[in-house]
Amino acid sequence: MDHTPEVTYRTVDSPIGPLLLAATPVGLVRVAFAAEGFDTVLTDLAAAIGPQVTESPHALDAAASQLDAYFAGTRHTIDLPLDLRLSSGFRRTVQQHLPRIGYGHTETYKQVAEHVGNPKAVRAVGTACATNPIPVVVPCHRVVRSDGGLGGYRGGLEAKILLLDLEKTA
Repeated sequence: MDHTPEVTYRTVDSPIGPLLLAATPVGLVRVAFAAEGFDTVLTDLAAAIGPQVTESPHALDAAASQLDAYFAGTRHTIDLPLDLRLSSGFRRTVQQHLPRIGYGHTETYKQVAEHVGNPKAVRAVGTACATNPIPVVVPCHRVVRSDGGLGGYRGGLEAKILLLDLEKTA
């Protein structure tokens, strides 16, 4: 019987608070903010992926290292294998587009809808960003409202502002 955990996880400190990083053998599957409740996130991962969810402080060293460099302003892209199984359909299409928004740049929800070939799906783009299971790494914080407003963010508005400011000054 295979005893390889289906999901391994660890937490890391960041300027936007503690983050939970979770991965499958395929790649990083979830980044969660403390406000989401790490226990709830882990329970959800067990239900969605499989019951073998194991804390492993060193299993995600590459992800932790790249995030540290990103938050330090010395890394502008995060290049990790991703497991996108928690998203499907249009949401996944939008989330696959987000890394194409360059570091230090933003796109509006409308621009993202146009780029993914569905210009009327502005609200659906907002939903795709709000349900992005891999925030920061899949940079939904770079999507803003057409009127100049920031829109929402799973990690809270303060986190979105901090991330956008970090990218402006680096």
